[in-house]
Amino acid sequence: MELELMGAAEIQERLGISRQRAYILVSRRDFPAPVATLKMGSVWLKSDVDAWIAEKRPHLLETGEEL
Repeated sequence: MELELMGAAEIQERLGISRQRAYILVSRRDFPAPVATLKMGSVWLKSDVDAWIAEKRPHLLETGEEL
């Protein structure tokens, strides 16, 4: 089984936001908890981030982008 992970840079790219905004976003209480914290930073399950996007940013789904 292969895990798909995302770091802050991937979340930033996926949402089309600045690095600063990405760090603010991942600090929110309603954002999924990271599955691990490494020296390079926290990492999240892609499926958790995609579910959050579907719930909190559904307009991104209307663009036809794949989650």
